[in-house]
Amino acid sequence: MRPIVLATTDPALNLATEEWLLRHTDRDVFMLWRNAPAVIVGRNQNTLAQIDEAFVRERNIPVVRRLSGGGAVFHDLGNVNFTFISLDSAGGGLDFQRFTSPILAAIAALGVPCAFEGRNDLVIDGRKFSGNAQHIWRDRVLHHGTLLFSAEVADLSGALRVSAAKYKDKAVKSVAKRVTNIASHLPAPMDVTDFMDRIMDHVCAGRPRGDLSLTPDEARGAAELAESRYRRYDWNFGASPAYALTRSTRTPGGVVEAHLDVAGGVIRAVRLLGDYFGRRDVAELEAHLAGCRHDRDALAQCLKGVVLGDYLLGVGPDELIDCLF
Repeated sequence: MRPIVLATTDPALNLATEEWLLRHTDRDVFMLWRNAPAVIVGRNQNTLAQIDEAFVRERNIPVVRRLSGGGAVFHDLGNVNFTFISLDSAGGGLDFQRFTSPILAAIAALGVPCAFEGRNDLVIDGRKFSGNAQHIWRDRVLHHGTLLFSAEVADLSGALRVSAAKYKDKAVKSVAKRVTNIASHLPAPMDVTDFMDRIMDHVCAGRPRGDLSLTPDEARGAAELAESRYRRYDWNFGASPAYALTRSTRTPGGVVEAHLDVAGGVIRAVRLLGDYFGRRDVAELEAHLAGCRHDRDALAQCLKGVVLGDYLLGVGPDELIDCLF
């Protein structure tokens, strides 16, 4: 099994590296990596339904969709991610305990009692410190998980907090659980890089370590995949299942109640109700918005040249766009 430690903390590039290795590696892989603050959503999720859009926008936190299913997670530099890539999927089924067992053993060796719980979680005293997900490609399996070591829990809850009533769809929802940091349970203090070294030593015990970096071809392939998939709106937001959004917002021009139907990341239909005033039929504005990407920049571009006051007196472009998220 080949050990790898990724030097970058770019979430799009790190997720692209996982996929590139899954498709091209000729050896089993165990990889450790960290991301700068980011929200990572599951393959089958409605991205906007998982995040506090205002929170991540104000803090410029990237949102990236991963290859595997499961729920949304918040990453920062206090969270260590681990990845196993096996060339043998062992029958083709999902098997979380196969890959989490060595991680549990490594944590226990640090003096922290821990256990596997539910479908895919690792816990300390019933509090979650690791969520896990898998993706099978041909006869290969990618298993990855989080290890909350010293993560900012307030940012974690803030980035993922969203009104359950706002979005109506059939996508997979994240389930909130009480979480804990591994560092809080260690018998003696340890920094995150030392923790990563200990995990790597335990999982790869008895195997030669050698160079832990990617080859130039691997790095180049991952960078190309990041550009073509993991940095694109079409993948991170447009790949969401169809959903409906309802939001009522008080604006300087009165209450605006927005109802949107979105599919493929594109607004298919919109209704703007409320107690606002206007001299032109708002149906014209609704028709103009239909077909626009459900994205703030795209909506701002769509509204350029539109005299909003004709339809929604006292409501500017920024207020209307806020109504649509």
